[in-house]
Amino acid sequence: MPRINLLPHRESRRRERKLKFFVALAAAAGAGVVAAFAAYLMYGSMIEGQQHRNDRLRAEIKTLDKQIEEINDLESAKQKFIARMEIIEKLQRSRPEIVHVFDEIVHALPEGVYLTSVQQNGSKLKFEGVAQSSTRVSSFMRNIDGSQWLRNPELEVVETAKSGAGSSFTLSADQVTTSSDDNAPRAAAKIRKASLSGPGVRQ
Repeated sequence: MPRINLLPHRESRRRERKLKFFVALAAAAGAGVVAAFAAYLMYGSMIEGQQHRNDRLRAEIKTLDKQIEEINDLESAKQKFIARMEIIEKLQRSRPEIVHVFDEIVHALPEGVYLTSVQQNGSKLKFEGVAQSSTRVSSFMRNIDGSQWLRNPELEVVETAKSGAGSSFTLSADQVTTSSDDNAPRAAAKIRKASLSGPGVRQ
């Protein structure tokens, strides 16, 4: 009975299967590398796109912040303009009043009283002057108290001259105003100062 040696054939089949295995393994490894590289590119593109969107959002936020700052500046400028307008309107309303006040001061001065200075801070008036006697100062205060445009006279200082020729005095009084906003903030108050030199005038 004849015998057939199959060892070379089996060895050849084994080498062929081994080769196919390594080829398949290499193909799988190559496919994995390609897939990983494709995923890397895809995620890199997604990250780059998101970064671009973030940069655009930051730029828009900066633009909005700048616009908000400009709006706040405009609002502040508007409030300052309104405050100036209120001051101007108040001064316009008080313009005829100060004329009446100075006219009233002239009529309230008794004989023998001379003013050297009149200062106004808001509705407060401060008088400095010289009188022939303290009685004349008292008469001046009574005239202020009975005035239509002045009230609440308060004597601050009265000094008799060493030579005996009269007394220097300082007194204050309130201006009567017809404006309805006497209690406006101090920032909106306008200080007017007028100085009178020489003897007072009496009609």
